[in-house]
Amino acid sequence: MSDAMIRVPTEVRDRLAVIAQSRGTSIRTLVQEFAESTLTDEERRERAERTRAYLAEHFGVEVSDEESTAMGARLRETFLPTNGAAA
Repeated sequence: MSDAMIRVPTEVRDRLAVIAQSRGTSIRTLVQEFAESTLTDEERRERAERTRAYLAEHFGVEVSDEESTAMGARLRETFLPTNGAAA
């Protein structure tokens, strides 16, 4: 595997170093894990469609676009901190 250099501001590099150290890993591993675990918008849409198909096939549950959007908003509110909120 070849390496690539990624330029980030010093503050970002320092923050990544703190996070990596707290997890007992390296910045390289931290960035690699982020890239491997973060879904693109298209990957999220595909996963949602597969989930909808599974629910319909195995449980007879049809999830509407509105229900899906509402549940996504509730999950984001529950699990993602908002600006100014305590984490």
